[in-house]
Amino acid sequence: MDRRSFLTKAAVGTAAVGLAAPALAQAAPKVTWRLTSSFPKSLDTIYGGAEVLSKMVSEATDGNFQIQVFAAGEIVPGLQAADAAANATVEACHTVGYYYWGKDPTWAVGAAVPFALSARGMNAWQYHGGGIDLYNEFMAKQGLVALPGGNTGVQMGGWFRKEINTVEDLKGLKMRIGGFAGKVVEKLGVVPQQIAGGDIYPSLEKGTIDGSEWVGPYDDEKLGFYKVAPYYYYPGWWEGGPTVHFMFNKAAYDGLPAAYQSLLRTAAQATDADMLQKYDYKNPFALKSLVANGAQLRPFSPEILEACFNAANEVYAEMEANNADFKKIWESIKAFRAENYLWTQVAEYNYDTFMMIQQRNGKL
Repeated sequence: MDRRSFLTKAAVGTAAVGLAAPALAQAAPKVTWRLTSSFPKSLDTIYGGAEVLSKMVSEATDGNFQIQVFAAGEIVPGLQAADAAANATVEACHTVGYYYWGKDPTWAVGAAVPFALSARGMNAWQYHGGGIDLYNEFMAKQGLVALPGGNTGVQMGGWFRKEINTVEDLKGLKMRIGGFAGKVVEKLGVVPQQIAGGDIYPSLEKGTIDGSEWVGPYDDEKLGFYKVAPYYYYPGWWEGGPTVHFMFNKAAYDGLPAAYQSLLRTAAQATDADMLQKYDYKNPFALKSLVANGAQLRPFSPEILEACFNAANEVYAEMEANNADFKKIWESIKAFRAENYLWTQVAEYNYDTFMMIQQRNGKL
């Protein structure tokens, strides 16, 4: 290559770099957000979801888009996270919609309601059945944009001081169970109790309550419930596939460059998958540890599940009659639920059942 040709190409390259730098800076402006979580740092799987999102966004923008994560109580209490995002105290939160069902039950139906969908079914409905858009029609009225940001998978049914064998055993039972599910079990004689996570253990120990639901083996083990309420029931029919959401202040989200909005959608979906994967990996080991330490596994009887299912349908009928927003989303979920369980009982169910038999026979 001659000297003149080399210098000409070098000059063109320098000019290109000079043009690219301002363009890149313009495309990736400096943005700093605050995110408040509904969860304490000790729940590393759920709280950790916000940290996963923050890390992904920062790395993808060379540190230009920073999301600072705060645990429950550091800015606002955990159950006020969505309010803080809506009123622009913070730009974002990481929470569960059913925490706010008292404002309107529609908040809950986008997260988890009794006898709805499994985690896989919920994600299928959200990402490919229009669920995200339907929920955001409602969220826009709250000044928010919501994206799925985690799932625990079907939860356990809770810890009890005594065995629960029949529907009759539910009558008068004082149980720590929140929101929507509390309204359902109330129809069967349960006395729902609203108790913060840190107060559950002493309440069980003293007999102030007879039982409590929480999450599942990995999170439950940390709280030591098996020491004071050894009967560990399943499944948590009120949370078959509970979605944790990232909720963004709508004005703040709408004000982002399109590339940042796209990045948030991608990072939220990655976080959604990551959380479920963590639970699927950690729960088996935690369950074995709990049983080794005295937890006694018990399934809810078919009689109890059937009674709860019927009670839930009564509640849904009441809500559909009086709440158009709830009805619109719930009808969409119901329509897909029928198709989803038609499909999952074919290949998935039969494969899993066969493999479970092999596991019980010690062949795995």
